[in-house]
Amino acid sequence: MFKRNPATTTQTVTTAPAVQAVERITSVLGPGLIWEGKISGSGGVRIEGTFEGQIALRGMLVVGESGRVTCENIRAGTVIVAGAVKGNITTQKLEIRATGRVWGDVITTSFVTEDGAFLRGQIRMEDQVDLGLGAETDSAPPFEAPPA
Repeated sequence: MFKRNPATTTQTVTTAPAVQAVERITSVLGPGLIWEGKISGSGGVRIEGTFEGQIALRGMLVVGESGRVTCENIRAGTVIVAGAVKGNITTQKLEIRATGRVWGDVITTSFVTEDGAFLRGQIRMEDQVDLGLGAETDSAPPFEAPPA
């Protein structure tokens, strides 16, 4: 019969990983909508419709399965593509889902794809990525009511 000696028993203690801030979607461009223009700021945006223009976000950009985005260069903290993107992407983290399609070059620190994802372009992995998002994305111009 084997007896354990409590003096020689070691115990491994594992701690939970540090809690990371969860990025949230604060705005949605719904399916069936078509928008041309500029999206900038620090919130998270989900696009399920069609967008053409400029995107510069400190937060997360999600292009849903029905989303279609055309930009010269998307700049965002995190980009998740389940729909279609035509344009270059500069991001800290890019994830292309199985239904995602990207036509453009990518600069990122982290790249994830699912089986079936499509990318036509070059990927350049860097230790750090400067999104080039200055103070202009932190505040909107003041609202001015039109003359009466």
